[in-house]
Amino acid sequence: MLQIFKTVDNTLQELNQFENDVWINLTNPTESEIQRVSKLGIETDLIRAALDEEERSHIEADNGQILIIIDIPVIGREDDDDFHTTIPLGIILADQGVVTVCLYENTFLKDFINKRIRGFYTNYKNRFVLQILLRTSTRYLIYLRRIDNKSSKIEKELHKSLKNSELIELLKLEKSLVYFSTSLKSNEVVLERLRRMAEFKMYEEDAELLDDVIIENKQAIEMATIYSSILSGTMDAFASVISNNLNMVMKFLASVTIVLAIPTIVFSFYGMNVALPLQNHPLAYVVTIAVTIFVSIISIFALLKNKMF
Repeated sequence: MLQIFKTVDNTLQELNQFENDVWINLTNPTESEIQRVSKLGIETDLIRAALDEEERSHIEADNGQILIIIDIPVIGREDDDDFHTTIPLGIILADQGVVTVCLYENTFLKDFINKRIRGFYTNYKNRFVLQILLRTSTRYLIYLRRIDNKSSKIEKELHKSLKNSELIELLKLEKSLVYFSTSLKSNEVVLERLRRMAEFKMYEEDAELLDDVIIENKQAIEMATIYSSILSGTMDAFASVISNNLNMVMKFLASVTIVLAIPTIVFSFYGMNVALPLQNHPLAYVVTIAVTIFVSIISIFALLKNKMF
């Protein structure tokens, strides 16, 4: 999909043709759309670089054009709303404007399209790039808090869980944190290089915005590290609780087996073809039942005293 936007009279408008100071948004573009954008002098290799899901975060400048590739967080991939991962987003700074390239449609670029970002103008190209970077760092923080809330809910089920479903959920969250942590550290390298890059000229306000982006990214890295440590401890506790619950169940069943074995032993004796006490007495059956119940009660109290139940 190819979209062209431009700020006209402080209002973002969608165009059909290329002009100067435009924002070109490519989402999983076709070959014809890539060739159409390349007619503006933008190399096709720069566009295709962001379409590789394994492309690492980096920044490069060539022929007056700057390519910035960062990892952005996404949610709901693989038909799972609890699965978080990252995908590359390419940002190309060219003479005609800014080109964003991504394999999948992402929500925070929609915020720009829906005019939810204050101070966004397509003719302020460098500031637009910094606003995208800031929005990315903010989205990481939002998803990290969501992961933390999800893990907290799972923790509440630890004391009564005997299933593997919660463990699988925690493994999924831990996998998401690994993706986030790796991507955030790669983005940090890009931001630091962007600060030192002579080709990326900034006004004083833009420099402050870049500082905000770097601070937000560092905060996201710290949060990902903390949550990952907490989650690892939670998973260990989870495994221990499952094992402890299983031991309690087995201990209870063993105690019940002991109590039920007493009547079985007594009546097994009286089923033998040998002379036994009271076997000819008219109240032998009642006495046997009473003794069995008495011994069973004594056994139950003994087990309770030793906390076997």
